[in-house]
Amino acid sequence: MNYKNSFAKLLENNLDGALSLDEVLPLIEKPRYQQQGDYAFPCFILAKKFKKSPQVIASEIAENLTHPLFEQIVSDGPYINCFLNKSTFSIETLNLILTQKANYGDSSLGNDENIVIDFSSPNIAKPFSMGHLRSTVIGYALANIATKCGFNTIRINHLGDWGTQFGKLIVAYKQWGDENVVKQNPIQELLKLYVKFHDVALLQPELDDEARLWFKKLEDGDQEAASLWTWFKNESLKEFAKIYKLLGISFDSYHGEAFYNDKIKDTVQLIKEKNLLSTSDGAEVVDLSDHDLPPCLIRKSDGATLYATRDISAALYRQENYQFQKALYVVGQEQSLHFKQLFLVLKKMGYTWADDMNHIPFGFILKDGKKMSTRKGKVVLLEDVIREAIELAAKNIHEKNPTLNNQEEIAKLVGVGSLIFHDLKNERMSNIEFSIEDMLKFEGTTGPYVQYTHARACSILRKGRAYSTALNDGLDDPQSWAVIKRLSEFPEVIESSFYSYEPSVIAKYVLDLAQEFNSYYGTVKILADTKERPARLALVQSVAIVLGEGLRLLGLGAPKEM
Repeated sequence: MNYKNSFAKLLENNLDGALSLDEVLPLIEKPRYQQQGDYAFPCFILAKKFKKSPQVIASEIAENLTHPLFEQIVSDGPYINCFLNKSTFSIETLNLILTQKANYGDSSLGNDENIVIDFSSPNIAKPFSMGHLRSTVIGYALANIATKCGFNTIRINHLGDWGTQFGKLIVAYKQWGDENVVKQNPIQELLKLYVKFHDVALLQPELDDEARLWFKKLEDGDQEAASLWTWFKNESLKEFAKIYKLLGISFDSYHGEAFYNDKIKDTVQLIKEKNLLSTSDGAEVVDLSDHDLPPCLIRKSDGATLYATRDISAALYRQENYQFQKALYVVGQEQSLHFKQLFLVLKKMGYTWADDMNHIPFGFILKDGKKMSTRKGKVVLLEDVIREAIELAAKNIHEKNPTLNNQEEIAKLVGVGSLIFHDLKNERMSNIEFSIEDMLKFEGTTGPYVQYTHARACSILRKGRAYSTALNDGLDDPQSWAVIKRLSEFPEVIESSFYSYEPSVIAKYVLDLAQEFNSYYGTVKILADTKERPARLALVQSVAIVLGEGLRLLGLGAPKEM
């Protein structure tokens, strides 16, 4: 039952044709305070039509409104406020959740269309650092949310496995590398070589020219360059696989930049055929001055290609193979210009589907207030952080519940979950200060707090034997009502999170629901032998279902014991 729609329909029928249903619906608000009701309609827009003050209009219309779904409808200044019938609403809400279980909140918004989400995308031959965490967890959460909203989601890890950085790494390895040393600890040693290259290049800028030369050799298929590149990539993929397994994240495609090498020639030719290619200082570019943007560099004067060339090729490939209705690029805010240029070039090429491509930027993870940098060696390894989080979680869990079964498995869920939630509870454009101690607190706005609340609900259900058949009696006490209202908002929260591409909307919601439930738990004797017991257990079970699903959407596990 859509109560907001019912209220809107009731209003429309009493407005003498002044507004249609479609005009009434977006005007309905949720009052700031619970004592003001559950929905409110502002009458300011009707003043001109009825030639009366909004206060008088609200008073006159409210007098004539009655409906079995609403306990009362009253005027409050220029607003018409309605109060839901708590018993009816609670029965319908809890029965819906108990019936649909984890499918509660599913929608057909995506109409089974394809959505491509490009996220994580670490650079090979570099360690998987904390700096890669944001794209990885934001992208994975958005993929889960899109699927929940009825999209067929394609998760793509567009590996950074091409570009001039590999020329730099090859030069560094040839100058200072030792094969045996690198083989013992590939990623760490390659990072040291990469950092040394940048340090030395400050004094010897000719190294940059040599690096560009080696990348051009790599593009041209030079055997030595290709052999080193393949080695670097294979070692990186082994490391990445460990990280993704720890995070519980998987992809549908690992096609990185190198995958598009054999497609680039056709892409450049296509841009040329569209009469978009021009020459600037020997390089081939697409002029974007009509949109006050710098030109999009397609091919350098030495013939080497760039990110833009490969991303245009990737977009064409993905549209041809997936026929996507939407495409999201979960990439840091520093790449905003690149994506503006990318989408604009595709539109200039005549591809209207480029209108449905979106860059999803995000802020930085900071260490002591500063951005982490791979070039300068200021990097915190993600695997180290994950393992430290799991170890600390294991220690906390053992101290709180030493007889708990499966402590190792639960510590992994809590440790990894704390890391993910610490990121996703923040709006994605915010910068985040890295603090493993703050992440793992069992109180406050943390993942372990929400997970612990879910475990508490499951514990109550084990003691009370979950009530999961249809309810006939509702709950109308203030403590229950606060939780039930929050439960009813879940479907709306999911769609809001998708439309804004903000997993934080769901993270904040599960925090609010956990707080409401813990307040309920502290004031209501849930297991007392009263006539309300079945409905109260149904409420607890509904909370467990919604918290579990909310955590899953964010990429967290939901332990039943902690």
